[in-house]
Amino acid sequence: MKKLVLSTRNQHKIKEVEAILNACLKTPVEILSLDDIELYGEIEENGTTFEENALIKARAAFDKSGIPSIADDSGLTVDALDGAPGIYSARYASMDGRDADDEENNKLLLKNLEDKADRSAGYVCAIAYVDKDREFTVRGEARGRILEERQGNGGFGYDPYFFSDDANACFGVISAEEKNKYSHRRRALEAFARLWEEENDK
Repeated sequence: MKKLVLSTRNQHKIKEVEAILNACLKTPVEILSLDDIELYGEIEENGTTFEENALIKARAAFDKSGIPSIADDSGLTVDALDGAPGIYSARYASMDGRDADDEENNKLLLKNLEDKADRSAGYVCAIAYVDKDREFTVRGEARGRILEERQGNGGFGYDPYFFSDDANACFGVISAEEKNKYSHRRRALEAFARLWEEENDK
């Protein structure tokens, strides 16, 4: 069984990523966390794109462990807001640089869209991979639009206001299992799995 470090401490994300990759890969993979490799403290994400921030996290994990490492960075991009909130999705409404809560972020998003006719948007996820020989990134996206009113209490972040084109439903209404079929993270992980296996088969 191959090992990959996922640059996170979020156990829910680790289980989700492990399940998706093991459904895509021919060889099973075990996902290790930052705690497993004893990398403590915060990793400063000072990139200007999802890909740059993902690479920063993956490099930190590989430098510490020497084990092939991946990281993801994701967020919401709204066309009429020139891609905002983008890499600042978690702290969109923050006044001090820390993460804001979902309600604050959604309130500001709706306010900024009040006079916009175009409400098209996408959830974006970049996956970065780093080992001793190479680095690469892939991207997955789920397209949709921002609703004017909240639907459901499922998901997190902007999910109750994001209507998915592919699911033909709001992410705040459908189950986590259904959402994962269409999510940006799943699409990015599927793209990563294909590329990683192609590279390993050479």
